[in-house]
Amino acid sequence: MGDMTGASRRSCRTVVGRRAATVRRSIGNQIVTLREDANASQRRLSSEAGIDQGHLSRIERGLVEPSLEVLESIASALGATVSVRLQPTTGPRIRDHLQARMVEALLQEAHPSWHRLVEVTVHRPARGTIDLVLSRVGSPVVATECHSELRRLEQQLRWAMDKAESLPSAAAWTFLAAETDPGPASRLLVLRSTRAMRDLANSFEQTLRAAYPAGTTEAVRALREPNVSWPGAAIIWTRWPPIGRGSCRRRRAA
Repeated sequence: MGDMTGASRRSCRTVVGRRAATVRRSIGNQIVTLREDANASQRRLSSEAGIDQGHLSRIERGLVEPSLEVLESIASALGATVSVRLQPTTGPRIRDHLQARMVEALLQEAHPSWHRLVEVTVHRPARGTIDLVLSRVGSPVVATECHSELRRLEQQLRWAMDKAESLPSAAAWTFLAAETDPGPASRLLVLRSTRAMRDLANSFEQTLRAAYPAGTTEAVRALREPNVSWPGAAIIWTRWPPIGRGSCRRRRAA
């Protein structure tokens, strides 16, 4: 277990490192373009910005990460501004602390005819991780998201749709497509049954119905029984605690 955790950390650092290198190169290229547009040498720009010329050279080549203060100095000298934005993709890697329990409850409910893949990573056109993917012969692939709370409903719904549409980019797609309905992936939203979540669902009932039009009862039956067809995008409520048989509920259950 320790080795696997270490490997995961190294992999994470490697991915982050590659992305950081890409950002550094992009910043360096922008500085070079602005400097050349201003018909200025590195020596002149470094003098105006109050930084060492060697440091500026390394920044332009993407070899070092300039501080925000240095970037502001360079931008000011070039008549530019610095803007930093964190662009959301399809959801954070920081996980809902009850999510694993909810996935476990769902897996206990699912009939053995369903193949299960957890934490499925997709890459394009959207980048993110799907909590659980369910598939079986003759059924569409079901991209499943589990939430114990929804803070930004519209964004969560959009992320779920984007990730489902990106399933063909997953490494497991060849296996999934070989035995399932070759049509587009379907979706399942699993929500923790709490008063706050039920109130939210009641407040946005039509929005949720439009995004997940299939009936909850039909979805639960399809999940539990091998010969029931998957009805389409649906919502299932789950009680936690406890976890066990009978944890999946109708949408409006008390």
